[in-house]
Amino acid sequence: MRDLKGYGRTPPDPQWPGGARVAVSFVINFEEGAEMSLSAGDAHNEKVYEVTDEVVGVPDRCMESHFEYGTKAAWWRIADSLERLGVPATVSTCGLAAELSPWLIQDAVARGHEISCHGWRWEKHAHMEEAKEREIIARTVKALTDIAGTRPVGWHTRSTPSPNTRRLLVEEGGFLYDSDDYSDDLPFHVELAGKRHLVLPYSFDTNDMHYHQGFHRFVSARDFADYTSDAFDTLWAEGEKSPKMMSIGLHLRMIGRPGRIAALDRIVSHMRQKGGAWFATRRQIAEHWNARFKDS
Repeated sequence: MRDLKGYGRTPPDPQWPGGARVAVSFVINFEEGAEMSLSAGDAHNEKVYEVTDEVVGVPDRCMESHFEYGTKAAWWRIADSLERLGVPATVSTCGLAAELSPWLIQDAVARGHEISCHGWRWEKHAHMEEAKEREIIARTVKALTDIAGTRPVGWHTRSTPSPNTRRLLVEEGGFLYDSDDYSDDLPFHVELAGKRHLVLPYSFDTNDMHYHQGFHRFVSARDFADYTSDAFDTLWAEGEKSPKMMSIGLHLRMIGRPGRIAALDRIVSHMRQKGGAWFATRRQIAEHWNARFKDS
């Protein structure tokens, strides 16, 4: 059943470290190389990027090279910016992308970022058969564990999950949280398969995807920074009495462009100037939440 009430007017106090008003989670979606492509043997090419344009019958080098920019140039720009700013991130990773660019995962781990699961391919799970999805979850976990040296504990599906996804994650046994939800500004627990499972909601609005996919709601770096800073200010004000969580979604091939990367400096600088932000990986947030509400 859907939960349309949630915490209502009495959200729990997470007591974030340092008395922070907002737990800020930067998520870098690493999908490059895992997108659909005829040259990789897929039945079709990916069609969504700066514009929506499906090339049929032949490999789409325009699309492929746009994705390749993410690993060849953008990762270094993003990683260096976050390191200079002292901000950890969760690198939400497709298993195939990690296999094709293991050095990126190794570099992310060396810089102190969390590696989490973003499926095997950058594909939708909505209609996926249960047996196939179970295999994909296991395959993704193994690949990321082998490359990162640590088992991933988080999951996020492209688009909507299947009716089985969350149950399969719980049955798999090693996941601390999933982010297949957009319904709240705080984590929450669900009971599933006889176990208590944590959900860390994600966000599509404070997300650089608005540079793309036909939206073009963000044009300049300042657009993204201003919108995200406004969201933080609202949560910060509410956080005096009810501390909240904020997710900021990033993509290598999107925020990593020279004309957009300045948004990261503006966002983090604004939050630091205002104070009250706890910059944390999703694993850190999940571990804190579970420790804080272990008996509830």
